[in-house]
Amino acid sequence: MSQIQLCFLWHMHQPLYKDLVTGRYRLPWARLHALKDYYGMVKLLDGFPSLHQTFNLVPSLLIQIEDYAEGRALDQFLTLALKPAEQLDRAEKEFILRYFFQANEANVINRYPRYAELFRKIRENEYNAERAAPQFDTQMVRDLQVLSQLAWFDEEYLTGDPEINDLVRKGRGYSVEDQALLGPKQTEALGKVLAIYRDFAERGQIELSASPLYHPILPLICDSNIGQTPHPYLPLPSQFAYPGDAEEQLLRARQYFADKFGRAPAGLWPSEGAISDQMLEIAARTGFHWTASDDGILAQTIGHEPMPADTYRPYLWKQGSRQIHLLFRDNRLSQFIGFVYSRMDPDQAARHFVSSVTNSCAPLLSRGESPIVPIILDGENAWENYAGNGRPFLRSLYRILSEDRRIVCRTISEALTGATARELTHVFPGSWIDANFDIWIGAEEDNTAWDLLLKARKKFDEVIGSPKGAAIPEQAREIAREELLIAEGSDWCWWYGPEHFSATRAEFDQLYRDHLGNVYRLLGEEAPGELGNSILRDSEAAIHELPSGFIQPVVDGKLTSRQEWQDAGRYKMTARSSFIHSRRPLIQELHYGTDGQNIFFRLDIAERALAGEPLSFHLRMRNREGEAFDLTVSPDAPPELNRSQCVPEACVTVAFAEFCEIRISMSLMHIRRGDPIFLQLTIYREGLPVSVLPPAGELELLCSPMTAFAF
Repeated sequence: MSQIQLCFLWHMHQPLYKDLVTGRYRLPWARLHALKDYYGMVKLLDGFPSLHQTFNLVPSLLIQIEDYAEGRALDQFLTLALKPAEQLDRAEKEFILRYFFQANEANVINRYPRYAELFRKIRENEYNAERAAPQFDTQMVRDLQVLSQLAWFDEEYLTGDPEINDLVRKGRGYSVEDQALLGPKQTEALGKVLAIYRDFAERGQIELSASPLYHPILPLICDSNIGQTPHPYLPLPSQFAYPGDAEEQLLRARQYFADKFGRAPAGLWPSEGAISDQMLEIAARTGFHWTASDDGILAQTIGHEPMPADTYRPYLWKQGSRQIHLLFRDNRLSQFIGFVYSRMDPDQAARHFVSSVTNSCAPLLSRGESPIVPIILDGENAWENYAGNGRPFLRSLYRILSEDRRIVCRTISEALTGATARELTHVFPGSWIDANFDIWIGAEEDNTAWDLLLKARKKFDEVIGSPKGAAIPEQAREIAREELLIAEGSDWCWWYGPEHFSATRAEFDQLYRDHLGNVYRLLGEEAPGELGNSILRDSEAAIHELPSGFIQPVVDGKLTSRQEWQDAGRYKMTARSSFIHSRRPLIQELHYGTDGQNIFFRLDIAERALAGEPLSFHLRMRNREGEAFDLTVSPDAPPELNRSQCVPEACVTVAFAEFCEIRISMSLMHIRRGDPIFLQLTIYREGLPVSVLPPAGELELLCSPMTAFAF
């Protein structure tokens, strides 16, 4: 019987946060995600033995997990989390207040009432740690120290470990002994991570694939000028072309897996799905049998948007004597899990996914084929946006898949066995993001980072090839080389440029420059002065402009006059996201204001949002007493339907043309001039929530001009 071969690949990755010279871990994310994601994602499969999956592990992540598990790693974040609150000095207390709320508000912080209470206190102080410090007494700080760590423990520990469960139930008023318990508990948890991957791989339920050692964008390492192939005239840095480094990153990844798991991996998930002919040749030459990318790359390669028959099959890339199998992930279905289903009921989302898979594959099944459906995505960061760390959704999904005889979940190597592959002799170069490399090269900050890397790389070759190089101790030479490979990783340029934002962006910048500075230091050379200056050129611009006066726009969906929205407040969509990459916002700007009797909204919609299936916009508004008002509007709906049921026509007006304009009576929502209104805007397409503003919580707007508002 023909069956759908569903191939999940969960990509697990963190860059190396360790300074090899000082031995210090500068950021805590490898440790925290190891607590929250890596163990539980595999352990969950214990209840679903028929489901086989592929887990992609980046060696730079595993190296750090080993360090923590064996007591070789300690970061400042953990040190201060475990230090008795009574012993903290003022600077340490402010550090805790500045960094220990870096978690998803809705699903991580608000899960713990005391954590949410403390978060409200820092928010009242506009996230200013110095201002807030006097308001946090010793018990408040200790509760924050405990809860900021406890919140990252995997569901398996929260429910299955009696001591951790006791801390959760206690909720507040933690003791020094409670605080101290979190150290050994974290070490214990991290010690289980590599073991569970090894165990499930040995039993055959999962396949382990690898990425290059320190997660570089391999096509750019081979030749950075390839950045202009998908994006002609992109400004580029000086050419960086070190295919030998790309080969080393792959060979050492294979060796690491052979040492830790007893066998080299058959599969390669190239960093960010970035491929080119040159890197495929190197991957094949270094022993990989399969690799994968995105169906956007497939579209560029075959010259048209791929149909299911194009996407749901394997390819065999061949040039000369080299060959390697290729799969292209279903971007749409993968993005559903990464960005859409977190806003839906878990069971409903799971059923929608399975229905989408079977509907896409129906024509192929009817012809007696067994399509291979690759679902490839980040296996860690998405879950912060889900209730229960995504476990309710995954359990529901896995249960449905286990019972559906039309679908069999296989590892990628299992699916490729006996499958007929279509031959390719060339692939279009690009990554899983927009089929180009623009995230990592082309912006001023990106290009500066590449130029500094090139300068350090050339200095290394110059010194090692000189008489001076022979006198440098072997260990120093090896560490200098390692620092260069670390600096080739993709994560540094992920944060450079205009696309992404992080509260620790400056720390990433400093660590990158320190890695390069260590190269010069270890070689006994003076580091160039540029390494002392931040690469960051732009700051996150203010995205709110307050109303400067009353407004009286004509609600016709058009700019009737330049003055009608001139005094409105404005919320400008930022292009930056965070650890996972989404497309540019569908709503570019939200304008708002009042005439004293009505609230007006203007939604400026991106052109691409109007292509394809129609959008609808759901506005949930409430007053400070908690009374809620819902309004759903759609460009294709007749005016009478662009209102909630039982709402008088005189209270709401909606118009679509150049943009969407909305008028809502303040009396309808029992709001007076000067009162706040709390807004959340959700954008739907095909019944699915595809975007939400703000990403977490609500926008708080005050219904009078020249008054501040906050999140």
